[in-house]
Amino acid sequence: MNTAIARFVLFGALMPCLFLLAPCPEARASGGACDVSGEAGFVCGLKNPEDLVHVAGTKWLISSGMAPGAGLYLVDTEQRIWMSLYPGEELRSRPDADTYGACIEPPDPASFVSHGLNLRPGANGHSALYVVGHGGREAVEVFDVDVSGSTPVLTWTGCVLTPDGMEANSVASFRDGSLVVTIPLEHGRSVGDALAGENTGAVYAWSPGDDEMRVMKGTELPYANGIEVSLSGEEIYVVSSGLFTVGAYTNSNPARLLRSTGPLVFIPDNLHMGENGRLITAGLNADDKGCGAVVRTQEFSLEEFAACPRPYTVWEIDPVSLQGSALASGPADPRFSNITMAVPVGGYLWIGTFGGDRIAYRPLR
Repeated sequence: MNTAIARFVLFGALMPCLFLLAPCPEARASGGACDVSGEAGFVCGLKNPEDLVHVAGTKWLISSGMAPGAGLYLVDTEQRIWMSLYPGEELRSRPDADTYGACIEPPDPASFVSHGLNLRPGANGHSALYVVGHGGREAVEVFDVDVSGSTPVLTWTGCVLTPDGMEANSVASFRDGSLVVTIPLEHGRSVGDALAGENTGAVYAWSPGDDEMRVMKGTELPYANGIEVSLSGEEIYVVSSGLFTVGAYTNSNPARLLRSTGPLVFIPDNLHMGENGRLITAGLNADDKGCGAVVRTQEFSLEEFAACPRPYTVWEIDPVSLQGSALASGPADPRFSNITMAVPVGGYLWIGTFGGDRIAYRPLR
């Protein structure tokens, strides 16, 4: 979700109970408050699992943890348990100075906050994991994921700093290691500005050999959020949480808007391409009898929005036409709200949240 909401969650202003959870190596989705709710089961004990990516061809999900020291989680979708992936039992580091320059120290596990994720499959059981990181530094952290063994092994390889220490939200990658990153709120801008329709951020791009990220002109948006790239690499898809839309842009600088969805009935958050080639986004319904309608003015109350449980929608989009349909929807649930992303794995839809202590899973129909 957005960085301003992240601040409230991180400091416990909205959900102080999250930070009373003791660290544990694994947690099963059964017993007590982790019992099923309707058709949804839970894997509990994680801290704000805001984004999820599937390691293709395996049972493994990688989850971010949007809280200080949460690091990265590894979720076994068959046993329905989780364990620490970063730092894990051993912090592995192999800096690639040729690609990432002076960034030669991995993020401090004690303060590391992981946010948006992108996983690009490589060769011989290896993938590149790109993680929007906060806490200590604002950067995209880069890891090698080795799934050649029984359990994935993570090794940090470098980072790309954001310009002027601005907080990024999401990241997507190209085959050559180039990155596109959303910065939703540039310095001096607010969530209220974005909900009022003002451009508050943009997409920034970086390629190996560049000295810094540079703004992609033409992508200025009210709260640029989730991001993904086309299979050909010729287009990028960007969520505007301020406009409630997903747009397709040329992968160029300046970029050109090619097409866009109409305003969606929910506030889209993260964005990933599923293994069927279709885009998936998810978010909270904008209009709800229990919580009221989202007021799209500068008077928008972030605290009230995040504190009131809302129904959610998971939306699947054809990247060619940007026409979409609901993949799933769910009612408001005080135990599981603030939905951000959903990933299909093994006949189930796995759902993350920017403010909660669990990941949900429900049958994929």
